[in-house]
Amino acid sequence: MKHLLILGAGFSGKAIGETFRAAGYTVSGTTRSEEKAESLRALGIEPVLYDGNDLSDALAAAMARATHVVQSIAPGRDGDPLFRAGSPALSASMPKLEWAGYLSTVGVYGDHKGAWVDEDTPLNPVSTRSIERVEAENHWLAFGQASGLPVAVLRLSGIYGPGRNALRNIEEGTARRLIKKDQVFNRIRVEDIGGAALFLAERSLGGIWNITDDEPGPPQDVVAEAARLMGYPVPPDIPFETAELSPMARSFYGENKRVSNAKLRAAGFGFRYPNYRVSLAELHSSGRWRG
Repeated sequence: MKHLLILGAGFSGKAIGETFRAAGYTVSGTTRSEEKAESLRALGIEPVLYDGNDLSDALAAAMARATHVVQSIAPGRDGDPLFRAGSPALSASMPKLEWAGYLSTVGVYGDHKGAWVDEDTPLNPVSTRSIERVEAENHWLAFGQASGLPVAVLRLSGIYGPGRNALRNIEEGTARRLIKKDQVFNRIRVEDIGGAALFLAERSLGGIWNITDDEPGPPQDVVAEAARLMGYPVPPDIPFETAELSPMARSFYGENKRVSNAKLRAAGFGFRYPNYRVSLAELHSSGRWRG
């Protein structure tokens, strides 16, 4: 029986777990709290409590069973928890492992002033969190080389889906149209992250993959489309320069690039939600935008 272990079964991890379960895998996933463990059980994902530090007996057992693993825990200043000093060697902890996926971010490319980037573009991470991601990517890729196992680095663009989207922001009155000249972002529907992870795992594909939609575009256009679907007035434009933003939110606008998914498409993957209009329309018509 193929068993997937998700390290960090949050928004993306749950979607990955649901996709793998539908394909016949058994799935376990780590979470920090018993309250969140219940939501995993409801999805048929066996919860394992893990605070990101000490490996419990339960986690060690899940690692020993795992034929596939997806690492979704942010590395932080101390690096990836599975490669910290004193951590057991992965090859010994997961003797049945056939494939590993590491969830990274397109933030590792840094700012390209709106130009296109692909998996071969040299990295220029700006934020601390993106610099940490590059280090973690390198640890995972080195593990793949040393072990002879396929290790895929999935570089994700802005994640959204049921319960986390512009339609909900419109209804709750939190949507804002921030205007910054020529700014574009890519996005990715969370179910397509699950689909891409399964696609790579089933084909034993390693290496670096951009997991992103077809259509980078101005963020204010997404808000306008959500308002149209909901029958609400389009929120007023807010100049980026005068907007009140958290340092993290402002840092996202410091990077401007168009991220290509051509490599993943050429490998044969088909996106269920290739752009935000198709995706928002489905979320609205199905009612799943509420989560």
